[in-house]
Amino acid sequence: MQTTDAHIQSGVLDAKSREPTRWSDVTAITARAQLPDGYRYEALARAEIPAVVRAVRDWYPNIAVGNASGHLDERFYAEKVAFEDAPDRDFFVVLIKKGGELAAVLSVVREPVKKKLYGRIGVVSPMHRGMSLGDQFPALAEAIGRDMGMGMVYGLATLKVPHMQAKFERWGFQLIGIIPGFDRELVEPGVVKRVYEAIYAKVLVDEGDFLMPCYADMTPRTAELFALLYPGKATPSRQGS
Repeated sequence: MQTTDAHIQSGVLDAKSREPTRWSDVTAITARAQLPDGYRYEALARAEIPAVVRAVRDWYPNIAVGNASGHLDERFYAEKVAFEDAPDRDFFVVLIKKGGELAAVLSVVREPVKKKLYGRIGVVSPMHRGMSLGDQFPALAEAIGRDMGMGMVYGLATLKVPHMQAKFERWGFQLIGIIPGFDRELVEPGVVKRVYEAIYAKVLVDEGDFLMPCYADMTPRTAELFALLYPGKATPSRQGS
């Protein structure tokens, strides 16, 4: 598979562990999120910002009023996205191309101190939607997170359609909740509504890195939900009590 040399080194330090965090080299993640023949990953270059903005606007116009609307503004990329000459930024944009044609865009954002990665948006060109490129978005976000040493990766999937939910579940992400009104979407011309979204997460560290909770520290409703989501993970009472 053809790849680009897009290593982006960050000088941001985790305030607790003092371990450096860095953005992935695109070449290091391709094996974990393989593409169909003829497609390749590239890190966004500054010269491609206008083309990406036009593509996102054409492919995904519903975000014009929502939380991800910054992706329709060239200044967002110029000021907040990591590039080789500006690695110390928290957004990273990966492109999927076929030949010289842009086929898909994935944006992720890191929280370096908490070592979390959030899959921000993923959009696919209508001309390439039969190639299952969007199916790779959760795997790609996970690959970036693992390469960076993150503790978990998460993303949101609208309840308006089931497609992104199915993609997260196919790659082993766990549904951990439903968020009401987290974002707004243009649901039809001139009509903006708040939407329900499912939040999916995947833990990238061993269970030994967790402080496991106990039911004594939960309200009955919290304990009921925890038992449903994470059966067998909590103890009845605090250890040693």
